[in-house]
Amino acid sequence: MKQYKADVVVVGAGAGGLAAAIEVKKAKLDVLIIERDRELGGITLQCIHNGFGLKEFGEELTGPEYVQRFINQIVDLKIPYLLDSMVIEITKEKVIYAVNNKDGLIEVKAKAVILAMGCREKPRGAINIPGFRPAGIYTAGQAQRFVNIEGYLPGNSYVILGSGDIGMIMARRLTWEGCKVKAVVEIQPYVSGLLRNQVQCLEDYEIPLITSYTVTKIHGKDRIKGVTISKVDRNFDRIIGSDKFIECDTLLLSVGLIPENELTLQAGAELSKNGGPVVDENLETTIEGIFACGNVLQVHDLVDMVTAEAKRAGNNAIEFINSRYGKELKKKDIIKCIPGDNVNYVKPDVINKVDISEKINFTFRVKYPDRRVQIQFKDENNNVIYKRKKIYVIPSEMIELNLNLEDANIIPDCKSITIEVIPRPEVLIEED
Repeated sequence: MKQYKADVVVVGAGAGGLAAAIEVKKAKLDVLIIERDRELGGITLQCIHNGFGLKEFGEELTGPEYVQRFINQIVDLKIPYLLDSMVIEITKEKVIYAVNNKDGLIEVKAKAVILAMGCREKPRGAINIPGFRPAGIYTAGQAQRFVNIEGYLPGNSYVILGSGDIGMIMARRLTWEGCKVKAVVEIQPYVSGLLRNQVQCLEDYEIPLITSYTVTKIHGKDRIKGVTISKVDRNFDRIIGSDKFIECDTLLLSVGLIPENELTLQAGAELSKNGGPVVDENLETTIEGIFACGNVLQVHDLVDMVTAEAKRAGNNAIEFINSRYGKELKKKDIIKCIPGDNVNYVKPDVINKVDISEKINFTFRVKYPDRRVQIQFKDENNNVIYKRKKIYVIPSEMIELNLNLEDANIIPDCKSITIEVIPRPEVLIEED
């Protein structure tokens, strides 16, 4: 068994993992990246559309251009990495076991671990569509890889189920290739991706968007021949008599993303409601010295946001090694962050009271769209300690706030805060 030692091991070499590793190396600590794919870059390599880098680099780049800037830094800094290597276990003692064809079983002992495994798409099995198992059913990400990396088209005429960002982007991409996208079908009464993608990818190309509908049957035995779509009520139950048949030879699924947290669970870390690990304000999981960032923690809107979060994780891992490694940290004095009205989840899940004098980065998503709302932070006594007006909120756009709880006059013995998004009181209903 080949053995390695490193101050920090980064699991995953997408944009997040690379950014975190660069921060660690710049602090003159030893870092090792382990990646299961055959090259650095992660999913960003197949995202050949532009729109990347506006926050990180101040210019618009394609996905490959964006991630190549980090790959160049990895090479310049001589950061070691293992490709084609599958991590199979992470222990609480921060020992990582991986396998690859060249070395067989690998053991890496680390002082800190950064989880940056990203997320995966929900497959057909997750949504239970009736019908046979014909050829021609793919996730939107699979189709994106086939077209942009492998160089072939999965089909000629398409229905896309789900209006996630990848689905809408692929609707435009396939149209460019001369394919016919019959419709993008969304079960919600609104798009589940960014509004800019609805405009730039669907409306600009006159691709029909059918909301409050879903696919209820797949036709075809050897190859898909079409789908039946049906209108749904507010409980997402099919409305009898609303069925429509759409002929197509390919169905793409863009029905949501799941953080890749099997390794996180195996290490003994606790998971939260959104499928990502429970973390504190330092992005540290419930296992001391194991940090999480990027889409393995929460699905982000933009890769620039992943990069910013990964840099924080890298710097927090540095702080852990330089100040806390080998020392027992008392984490009993914490404040829980509770999602309230119209809030799906909140990160961080807990806050160490020793850090309430620092600015804390809060991120969360709403459950449903709303206009003229007020974001409120309440203490356990129902006192509003912070409020902010917002013109509109939608589930597809993550809300990010930097807040110093001490400045918000939080009570000293506070044990929890609740974050909620509510309609503004009548006296406050006005445009921001």
